[in-house]
Amino acid sequence: MTLTSRLARRADMPTLLPLIGAAITELQKGFLDDAQIESSRSIMGIDTQLIDDGTYFVVESDGQIVGCGGWSRRATLYGGDHSQGRDPALLDPARDPAKVRAMYTDPRFARRGVGRLILSLCEAAAVAEGFDSLELMATLSGRPLYEAAGFVPVEHVEDPAGGTPVRLVRMRKSISASIA
Repeated sequence: MTLTSRLARRADMPTLLPLIGAAITELQKGFLDDAQIESSRSIMGIDTQLIDDGTYFVVESDGQIVGCGGWSRRATLYGGDHSQGRDPALLDPARDPAKVRAMYTDPRFARRGVGRLILSLCEAAAVAEGFDSLELMATLSGRPLYEAAGFVPVEHVEDPAGGTPVRLVRMRKSISASIA
């Protein structure tokens, strides 16, 4: 299987939305119960600001989108267009970590390198803009990928926005020395 990547476009939305829905439903099984999975829909999803900023990627296999994710130079740590508490303020690369955001893999392509490819694209782009660290809010199902990529947990939180609290883990990674 060969994976390719490109920047996402608004025209990709009809493909991305069902992929994201399937990822939320299927990949969190075994980590969250049904009520938590349903609740997580209120805090997860696409953030079109990332597409507009040119920091959101799609990964394709044989011309089919199999994953998406990106990074941000903005203060919002997580959440989709519909989420509360979003902050569009620009980050200062000398002081703030860039944010890895909205990563989703088609469940049929899980554990086949899609997430790692997205993380490498995000890291390279953030370094190119002068950031020396990355931060993300991991789902419990995403945490193993992020730990394998060098992220470390810095805070455990629960987000009650959807009615049933969903456990999340804030994670960080230094990237200044990891890109040669």
